[in-house]
Amino acid sequence: MKSFEGAGVVVTGAGNGIGRAIAARFARAGARVIVNDLDAAAATTTAEEIGAVAVPGDAASEAGVAALVASARDRLGAIDVFCANAGVMAGAGPETPEPVWARAWEINVMAHVRAARALLPAWLERGEGRFVVTASAAGLLTMLGSAPYSVTKHAALAHAEWLAATYAHRGLSVHCLCPQGVRTRLLDDAGAAADLLLRKQALDPDDVAAALWEGIAAGRFLILPHGAVHDYAVQRASDTDCWLAAMNRLQRRLETIEA
Repeated sequence: MKSFEGAGVVVTGAGNGIGRAIAARFARAGARVIVNDLDAAAATTTAEEIGAVAVPGDAASEAGVAALVASARDRLGAIDVFCANAGVMAGAGPETPEPVWARAWEINVMAHVRAARALLPAWLERGEGRFVVTASAAGLLTMLGSAPYSVTKHAALAHAEWLAATYAHRGLSVHCLCPQGVRTRLLDDAGAAADLLLRKQALDPDDVAAALWEGIAAGRFLILPHGAVHDYAVQRASDTDCWLAAMNRLQRRLETIEA
């Protein structure tokens, strides 16, 4: 892996959780880090603690992404690594209102699309750039209890795959980070499904950042901090009907717990 000493790095959703751990990891490696978060106080606190620069703001909307990229370039000169980490757990089933679906789509998918649109021209011109997407094991499998989260994380993974397949020969490195349960506020917001499926095996954010670091060093696209996720994905792909039957059994357990 190339040295990140002096590299310009942007991490969204870095006020807390996985994003904070990723930002701290790059800062320890000598990178010049921009900490972005919608929570300005959290972004500022993280930046002060790790020796970075806080650029609070919206990392999802078209205007917000454009402002973040422009501000980061002003401070860094060039963006070498962009970590699209911000995400949201939203909604439940078919009853989920349209605005909740739209918010999940904006943050979990379109934030990545818009960041790539803003960054790719400069990266392709110089023949080098690194795009890190925090998706989820839900993007490979599913997340019972939240259709919007499952659907948008599948889309985030698909977009990252498309970028890697399309631009690898032009110098773009893409990594898709797909953790399962992580001890963050997002896990707390996931409710009973998280308690049943994720909490026992949940990792600390620093463990996820360490897995990302190892994955970058190995040049891997798909980075799975929870080793079991690889086996689950193989099972799902090789016998989808069996996988769905097993998931439905878990769903029935979940409904019993919630009753």
